[in-house]
Amino acid sequence: MLINGKHYRTIWLSEDKKAAEIIDQRYLPFEFIIEKITSATEMAICIKDMHLRGAPLIGAAGAYGIYLAALEAFSLKISDYKQHIKNCALFLEKTRPTAVNLKWAIDRVMYELDKVETVEQKVATAYRISEQIADEDAENCRMMGVNGVALIEEIYKKKGETVNVLTHCNAGALACVDYGTATSVMYEAKRKKIPIHVWVDETRPRNQGKITNWELEQDGIDNTVICDNTGGYLMSKGMVDIVIVGTDRTTRNGDVANKIGTYLKALAANDNGIPFYVALPSSTYDDTLETGDSIPIETRDEGEVLTIDGNFHGRIETVQLYPYKTKAVNYGFDITPARLVTGFITEKGIFKPEDLSKNLGKK
Repeated sequence: MLINGKHYRTIWLSEDKKAAEIIDQRYLPFEFIIEKITSATEMAICIKDMHLRGAPLIGAAGAYGIYLAALEAFSLKISDYKQHIKNCALFLEKTRPTAVNLKWAIDRVMYELDKVETVEQKVATAYRISEQIADEDAENCRMMGVNGVALIEEIYKKKGETVNVLTHCNAGALACVDYGTATSVMYEAKRKKIPIHVWVDETRPRNQGKITNWELEQDGIDNTVICDNTGGYLMSKGMVDIVIVGTDRTTRNGDVANKIGTYLKALAANDNGIPFYVALPSSTYDDTLETGDSIPIETRDEGEVLTIDGNFHGRIETVQLYPYKTKAVNYGFDITPARLVTGFITEKGIFKPEDLSKNLGKK
């Protein structure tokens, strides 16, 4: 990911390997702040309070959280270090229930830790596996762009002019370790000199569209921010050629859990004959669940609906939008049924919903 012309990942270990460092997304796009995380507890807070977000990134953060837990056990000379690490794993896992990557990554690290005995070995193993998970995520996202750009190329060949892509929420590099899922396709299109324009849903209540806009601006990709309810109108007027979104969990049959509002975009795309694609890394595919009915949907604090953050005279301030006694409900995700999904862009290729199981299989 380019930030002011310099390449960054969203999460990495400090030079002395005693802390994890992240781009604190709460202050973007107005302030670029790198936060240092020195314990598993701090990592859990960062995940729950969305200092970082996005299913693949949450997975990598969870893995690094286990590394920090092992490091704590070693540096603090905790006698029951095995139990300490297990407790931290449970604490981390409960922070965000919908995105499957978190549990997947934590389970992967813990499985390897069970193979070694001493606390020193557990530190070394957690370090190795967490770095491996981060590297794999970056490469998988890159490959989604390589595979998915064929969809943009096909539209461009038929149309002969700028391809209009609509996306919802932020499925960019800031939701992953690097490249992004949906945005990886856009970055690859730019690299291949295919003219594209991106319609960016603002995506209330967290307004992740401002992060997508910022990412695309950093890479020089033409984009326009729209209110969440605008997409259907644009599609009905032929102003959208393809919809590409991310996913926080996709089940065996191809049902998709993603940021609230994704379902409505899929309905509008279906009604207007517009292809609707989901960028799906294999780490986000959950073959333990048959359908989306079984996916736990996170309900977040109502304050995210009743307030909004913005730049006020150079400071990030929270503004109250409704009277203080107003009630709100804040479902973080909805389920888009497989019947509305044209296909899935993965690091292994582009697949129909019915072909996911045989191509992504057991993780």
